[in-house]
Amino acid sequence: MIQIRPVSDLRNKFPEIENIVSEGQPVYLTKNGYGTMVVLSLEQYSALTDDIEVKLDEADRQAAFTTERLSHETVFANARRYAHGK
Repeated sequence: MIQIRPVSDLRNKFPEIENIVSEGQPVYLTKNGYGTMVVLSLEQYSALTDDIEVKLDEADRQAAFTTERLSHETVFANARRYAHGK
């Protein structure tokens, strides 16, 4: 179940938020009824970002061996095709 809480819960009910996050669920925080941030465990955050760091490092290594450069339009078009399985 999606956990949506007011940002004040982060201060007032931190142990409760911490328990939810430690169980592997993100907590979405709102301010004045609008979404402002998401709280994740370090493990969840790492799972989201580690692959990106590896891919960026790989791209840097490849770029060192070629003068070919792609425009941001080409890069994002390729990423969208990859993300959508095409």
